[in-house]
Amino acid sequence: MIGLFKLAGLFALTAVAEIVGCYLPWLVLKQSRSAWLLVPAALSLAAFAWLLTLHPTAAGRTYAAYGGMYIAVALVWLRVVDGVALTRWDVAGAGVALVGMAIIALQPATSP
Repeated sequence: MIGLFKLAGLFALTAVAEIVGCYLPWLVLKQSRSAWLLVPAALSLAAFAWLLTLHPTAAGRTYAAYGGMYIAVALVWLRVVDGVALTRWDVAGAGVALVGMAIIALQPATSP
């Protein structure tokens, strides 16, 4: 179970890096914020790419499992940063996505 929490934490950190890296350019383009926000955006996306390399499994499987955590973190971002109330459908969808992440991430190891 500790492995799942560690993996989930790494996925969550990875998701935050990706969201920040995409949200800052969105602010520049949609809300006419300073172009200087593109500098931390680029750094955040570089951190995102680096964080993905820390995951112990094949890239495709990592991306598939990561997607579940990304959905949950994006909804937390929607609530906390954008101030939009989550619906029960948002919460249920995030729960399903997290279960999917756990199934993919915790599958038994197979030999090649």
